[in-house]
This record gives sequence, structure tokens and C-alpha cells, in this order.
Amino acid sequence: MSPKKEIPSSPHHDTKRIRVSKNGPYIVSGGISLIEKEIRDDSEGYCSTWHDVTTYPLQEQYALCRCGQSKNKPFCDGTHEKIHFDGTETADDEPYLDRAEKINGPTLSLTDADGMCVHARFCMRAGGIWNLTRQSGISEARDIAIEEAGNCPSGRLVVWDIKTGKALEPEFEKSIVVIEYPPRSEHGPLWVRGSIPVESSEGHVYEIRNRVTLCRCGKSYNKPFCDGSHVER
Repeated sequence: MSPKKEIPSSPHHDTKRIRVSKNGPYIVSGGISLIEKEIRDDSEGYCSTWHDVTTYPLQEQYALCRCGQSKNKPFCDGTHEKIHFDGTETADDEPYLDRAEKINGPTLSLTDADGMCVHARFCMRAGGIWNLTRQSGISEARDIAIEEAGNCPSGRLVVWDIKTGKALEPEFEKSIVVIEYPPRSEHGPLWVRGSIPVESSEGHVYEIRNRVTLCRCGKSYNKPFCDGSHVER
């Protein structure tokens, strides 16, 4: 459970929303579900499935650690103040489709904004989502490509139906997932699902998407979003 502490008020306290506090935690409001999931490998060592670990008791408001140093993870315990955490937001607010490259296949197209990669590695199985997209005239390749894109927590990868022009997005309950990857002892980002608004410390709402990932190690160069630094640094 999170420590009992006063959470700063938000003008949007009655809606599901995440507010980035200045040099402090993420303030989550609106009764958003918080879940811990582990990435599981298949028999060949490729990331393939999610495994539920913990569902935290539902709270109307709570504060999630952003500095990476809390002793009560994933919740904030005030350590950011002791270590003088610099949580300056540096995220590029360019819309996803403006930064993404596009790959076309027979029945699917793929948009890929590689700067958003958080190294969840679901995209590598069965030859990789890029080859699968190019082979999407084959039903099995198409199905795996859709599955892999949907498992990309940051939304770096999105597949689109060529015929309808629509994105093939998974349907998510508005929720936050704490990502863990035990095989490599990696503590991943916060996976924000279901188009939850993320509001900057200055009151700006970032592009609302079905899935984004927020940094929880404090090392990202793209705060408040994850840039994979929990793996690389």
C-alpha cells in the first residue's frame, strides 16, 4: 500500500488522469486500476506473454514514484525531496504519426516510431514484426504481427488494416501496469493503458494515446516518458 500522505489537489480530480508533479511523483486520480505484470519468455527465449503478479487495492488517488529511489515502490515515499531529484520534462511533443516511419504489407501497414522503444522485445518473435507485416498476406503472419504490436507497451508499433485504414488496437480498461522482466532483472516503465490523459507539471496534456509508457527509474532523457534507459544506463 502507498504511504498515507497528502496528495496535491488537481483541477481534474474527478476524472481519470495522471499529473506529473514538478520534480516529484505521478499523481494518479480518478480511481485508476494499478497492476503489476511480468513479461514471460517462450520456449525459444523470446518475450511472448504477460503474467499477472499483483493487483493493488483500488484507490481514488495515489502517488507513484518517478525518481526510482522510493523504498515503497511503485509508490512515492518522498525520497525525491531528499535526493533533490531533477524531473525536468524534456519529452518531444511531436504527434506520433509525424515521427513514425511506415512499412506496407499486403494486408497490414506498420507505423514505427523507434525513438519510443522501451525494450519490451515482444516485436522480435517469429522473425520480427517488420517481416511479419511484409508477409501479412499469410494469415498466421498477420495474426502474430497484430499480437506483437498490441503487446508493445509504449505504442511505438501500431499496425493498420490496409482495407479499412483503421489502427488495430487492443481494447484496454483504463489502467496502469508496473512492468517487470525477471529473466533480465529489469524493472520496466509504467504502462499507461486505455487513453488516460497525462498532464505535465505546467498543465499541458500530452498526446492522448491508447498506450504510453512513463519512466519510473528517473533516468530517462525523455521525461516523463520512458526511453529505455532502465536497460541501457
